[in-house]
Amino acid sequence: MSEPALAILDHLSALADVTRDRLLLLLETQELTVSELCAVLQLPQSTVSRHLKSLSEAGWVASRAEGTSRLYSMPRARDAAVQRLWLVVREQVGGTRVAVQDQQRLQGVLADRRTKSQEFFASAAGQWDRLRDDLFGSTFHLHAMPGLLDPHWVVGDLGAGTGAVSAALALFVSRVVAVDGSEAMLQAARRRLQAFGNVELRRGDLEALPLEDEELDAAVLTLVLPYLAQPERAIAEAARVLKPGGRLLIVDVMPHDREQYRHQLGHVWLGFSDAQITGWLVQAGFRDARVRPLPADPRAKGPGLFVAAATAGQTTNARVEPLVGATHASPLPNH
Repeated sequence: MSEPALAILDHLSALADVTRDRLLLLLETQELTVSELCAVLQLPQSTVSRHLKSLSEAGWVASRAEGTSRLYSMPRARDAAVQRLWLVVREQVGGTRVAVQDQQRLQGVLADRRTKSQEFFASAAGQWDRLRDDLFGSTFHLHAMPGLLDPHWVVGDLGAGTGAVSAALALFVSRVVAVDGSEAMLQAARRRLQAFGNVELRRGDLEALPLEDEELDAAVLTLVLPYLAQPERAIAEAARVLKPGGRLLIVDVMPHDREQYRHQLGHVWLGFSDAQITGWLVQAGFRDARVRPLPADPRAKGPGLFVAAATAGQTTNARVEPLVGATHASPLPNH
């Protein structure tokens, strides 16, 4: 007798038991634990475990660990002859009264799973944010947001500082051009970004960017405008280096009265109003401008932040969220 025939006989032997067939009918569509299988089949754990062992040795069942549990399933990858054999067995066994009852009890097991999950969220709703922050940190979702960017884009980090924004962007776009006027900042950025092969560092002024016309698909200006004598020139330069339809994102401080920032941080401007930002964007030829206050970080000690977004173009329709009266705190600038 040939080897293929022997293999088929081995599979026939594995399937020549109704209990094992009932197990496979369940595991074909669901991953289940031993205790769940016991509840559905109404059999003791020793019996279920023995049949699972036989099916695993024959390649009909696979398992994986999840925490302290082990989940069992039926592998999908099987050769054509074995698949035809299973279809015949499934047709014969699947319609039996006991198999139908198994499926009914399976729905009860799955419903119990959902109930346990709902009970958890019902009890944890009041502390879910704290629990999630403890497990994953408070900003993990924000670090994932650049994944929405087009992976083919070239993005400019204008006023890159030590390269924190460039590092966040580099994972998701084709290339990042990081520009800063301070050699000390660029040295720090080089150390942070040395693992990224798609980040290019350039030294230059934001009011006269070392970039070609329409070189970028998107650009960000993060906490840099207060340092500039003429912030509107930096915004105009961003418009020059962006492709038509390119996106500009500005994150900066709202108006405040912390005069000490002129000496502590070297700020020329004590924040910006929505009218100033949108006026400069429109003047530079941006369209679809939006300005919105950012939510507060309760641990931050600095003034409130805003985000402004606009599209490079020639029309001048602007949409503004009022910043006046907003009370938000933010981290201090890192420049």
